Amino acid sequence: MEYRNLGHSGLKVSRICLGTMAFGRWIDEAVSARVLDTALDSGINFVDTANFYGKGQDTGNHAEKGMSEQILGNLLGARRERIVLATKVRHPMGAGPNESGLSRGHIISQVEGSLRRLKTDYIDLYQCHAFDPETPLEETLRALDDLVRQGKVRYIGCSNFAAWQIAKAHGISERMGLARFISVQPPYNLLVRKIELELIPFCRSEGVGMMVYSPLARGLLAGRYRAGEALPENSRGAAGERLLHALMTEQNLERVEQFRCLCAEWELPMARVAQAWVLQNPAVTTAILGASRPEQIADAVAAASLTLTEAQMTALSAI
Repeated sequence: MEYRNLGHSGLKVSRICLGTMAFGRWIDEAVSARVLDTALDSGINFVDTANFYGKGQDTGNHAEKGMSEQILGNLLGARRERIVLATKVRHPMGAGPNESGLSRGHIISQVEGSLRRLKTDYIDLYQCHAFDPETPLEETLRALDDLVRQGKVRYIGCSNFAAWQIAKAHGISERMGLARFISVQPPYNLLVRKIELELIPFCRSEGVGMMVYSPLARGLLAGRYRAGEALPENSRGAAGERLLHALMTEQNLERVEQFRCLCAEWELPMARVAQAWVLQNPAVTTAILGASRPEQIADAVAAASLTLTEAQMTALSAI
């Protein structure tokens, strides 16, 4: 497994990051344990979660949120020191007006909840899950900086931020002498490429690490779904995942079939090629794999060492 510095920091992370949105949502603690063990045994040292992850994402029951963090806390034990542990804050964790967002109050209360569920004294990378237009960035960054100074958080990052939002945050951090975002977490795959317009050039220019999620387009690029066929049992599609169904347009399904043909011609698994394409972008530090089965880890690790030819990259981009 190859390791790279995350942005302009000394923090080294594996090229594959284990995303744990499935933990406590689609898979129970026993299966989560097998996924986590397989990932760590393969050399993955980077694990990403969020306070929001759990069955509550789908049911709306706030009591069922945080299950991913809770399961990780139960499973890590002495292995905690071996990994870079990342979590997030932003989305609603209760029904009250102050139980969501990036206000100082919400951040301070939620970091305590995450630390408790994760059974740890510190979070390696604490990320803003999405931009909050209702809270001044100065307030958010001051609260995060306080957590860094207290030792509860070691680095800060963001997720789903636009380039201008990170640039504004960096300017505030520099002016006020605060900790700055070292990373951003956007979606990126063969079907979703809008970050190539501004975010990727910005991150390369400013040394912001990119930990991209959904490299398989929620499973579409793994070949699990085909036009005219029933959704596979025990799949995200069958579970009604909203973000997946938004991607399952007629045009995207046609593109996936073209992709399937190329992979068959090259005699390579679709998932491996899709992840290798993402990792071959020099701006990408790590790709987040939202594994729900241990065997998915092997393809991800193989993708990290697969180098696609220039002709293959051109053929994929042409789709």
